[in-house]
Amino acid sequence: MLKTYEFPEFDYICSAEQRDGRVRRHPVVIVGGGPIGLTAALDCARRGIPAVLLDDNNTVSVGSRAVCYAKRPLEIWDRLGCGEKLVAKGVSWQVGKVFFGDDLAYSFNLLPEADHHMPAMINLQQYYLEEELVALCEASDLVDLRWKHKVVGLEQTDDRAVLKVETPDGVFAMEADWVIACDGARSDMRGMVGADFAGKVFEDRFLIADVVMKADFPTERWFWFDPPFHRGQSVLLHKQSDNVWRIDFQLGRDADPEDAKKPENVLPRLKAMLGEDTEFELEWVSVYQFACRRMEKFRHGRVLFAGDAAHQVSPFGARGANTGVQDIDNLTWKLKLVLDGLAPESLIDSYEDERIFAADENLLASARSTDFITPKNRMSRVFRDAVLDLAKTHDFARPLVNSGRLSTPTPYCNSPLNTPDEDDFRGAMVPGTNCADAPVNKDGKDDWFLRALGEGFSIVVFGDVPHGKTIAVGEIEAPVIEVSTDIVDEKGVLTERYDGAKGAVYLIRPDQYVAGRWRTFDPDRIAAALARATGQRH
Repeated sequence: MLKTYEFPEFDYICSAEQRDGRVRRHPVVIVGGGPIGLTAALDCARRGIPAVLLDDNNTVSVGSRAVCYAKRPLEIWDRLGCGEKLVAKGVSWQVGKVFFGDDLAYSFNLLPEADHHMPAMINLQQYYLEEELVALCEASDLVDLRWKHKVVGLEQTDDRAVLKVETPDGVFAMEADWVIACDGARSDMRGMVGADFAGKVFEDRFLIADVVMKADFPTERWFWFDPPFHRGQSVLLHKQSDNVWRIDFQLGRDADPEDAKKPENVLPRLKAMLGEDTEFELEWVSVYQFACRRMEKFRHGRVLFAGDAAHQVSPFGARGANTGVQDIDNLTWKLKLVLDGLAPESLIDSYEDERIFAADENLLASARSTDFITPKNRMSRVFRDAVLDLAKTHDFARPLVNSGRLSTPTPYCNSPLNTPDEDDFRGAMVPGTNCADAPVNKDGKDDWFLRALGEGFSIVVFGDVPHGKTIAVGEIEAPVIEVSTDIVDEKGVLTERYDGAKGAVYLIRPDQYVAGRWRTFDPDRIAAALARATGQRH
């Protein structure tokens, strides 16, 4: 009736080092071939780091799994070469609606302003995302994808990790300067370094159904509390590509997960929601519980943890994969500088400083959403239902409605890499904040500000620079981009978003975060900020 996805199978290849029985040392080995691991491989390659990726499977993820991808990860993937393609394949949206019973209680717009390259959110099945990332990895000379390679042992010295890897041809050893562990919530690597999660596991169970159907629902996020078709619980509806709809049903604490997945129990729920006459097919069904927890440390010697291997959140708010992609964006440029001998190894520790701060913010937001969606006692439910009732007619109650605060980037307000403001600025672009995009003109063509920044540090100057086009600290160079000649702000949006009065200067990190800003171009102050942002001076 309707198209369903055909899963690819990637070839297992016995590596030369296993075949020859020689131990080879690699700059970076990545464990886990999901979205976070694949993004890590691409970002390493983009920055000139050869990377080996090991995965114990040989296909993409089953089911939609991660569904919503936010603006900031899309900007990161755009830097890696696939942002526009993902947007074209996915379903873009920015409006969400929350219902209480039959009534609309609240609606929101994630991106009310114009002039952004990437949308607020896209919905796209995880298998499509992984397929695109795999294709880019296969096209890169610096990425070595190794399927059916399972890490079964780990030893470390001061300067390397030694991995024992099992394949269909046996077990062999390989070495790495650094290992990035992206092997998910059930991470074997976490156990190998003797680490665990700290946090909370929630008892409520939820049913996910990927339903293939043609429906008239708008391209919006719809969330119901106590709907007439599923009384006393909640339901979430999202549209994905190829007429696949993701529907989440809250089941409660006592539901039997195996029983709940049976078609004879799933189909009546769907028919009650969609109508008896609606034609649909089930593509994937799963039951899950979720947790809000993280590792105490993300660095364990030469092993660096990212994504669900390092932290877990509830699915409400789309903070899982989105946060993991930003982990990688934060990490790889630091690895590049350290591997090249241009920055001290202590720069890697700032990955922990910044991304543990981000993880804690996400855990707090996720826990609050979960408490609102699944009240733990009678008074909590009374409060929640009162908020939903009031939100229908009173503005003050609407910010209290929490069906999942959706993923946004975390500002690294207290990062040791920031140079604090000394001059007065207005607006949101404070040190430690990710750069806002804006339309610009470059080389006579319409373009976007983030695309003009390049892969390394950049110095953006609103006006002309009489001092030359580069500031350097040792061998680390930051080229100057003049907002007058190199790029042109024809619409004035860039100037407005950055309070870019004539002479204003921004130092931008390789991950497109603001490291410092000034009202005038002072080479000494900029060089000091560049040294600080690379871990060479605090």
